Amino acid sequence: MTQSERKNTAIYAGTFDPITNGHTDLLRRACELFDHVILAIASNSKKNPRFTLEERIQLAQEVCGDKFDNLTIKGFNTLLTDFADEEGAGVLIRGLRAVSDFEYEFQLASMNRNLRPEIESVYLMPEEKYAFISSSLVKEVASLGGDVSSFVHPAVMNALQNSLK
Repeated sequence: MTQSERKNTAIYAGTFDPITNGHTDLLRRACELFDHVILAIASNSKKNPRFTLEERIQLAQEVCGDKFDNLTIKGFNTLLTDFADEEGAGVLIRGLRAVSDFEYEFQLASMNRNLRPEIESVYLMPEEKYAFISSSLVKEVASLGGDVSSFVHPAVMNALQNSLK
């Protein structure tokens, strides 16, 4: 893979437990900027996800699998920089919702740069209406009986409701 192809392949990685409208907003932006985007869903058992990796991949495919011609959805359980190297990606997409995200993202980018200096981190901000949405908050509100339908795709809403039964 050429250096140019690496720079035009980006990975948007996360746990996506569950994928929210904020995630899909960033994904849309990434797909407009890069020739190929990989939505990389991390196994990440340390976060005790509500949904299995397979369920999160399936939800992501239902939500955005046919919306973007240049999108691939994959699960992974390795170091992100190793996964990026395997996939030939030269860019890591990250979302910044608020100033409070910056410190963690700065640490993460520094570590990734230390591990693989040739991979760049690019930060995108969601539309303001999604700036406060997080998967954790969506799960919490849903678990307490709140309506999260404006924050997630209907397929995700159904999956959340089924997981709470």
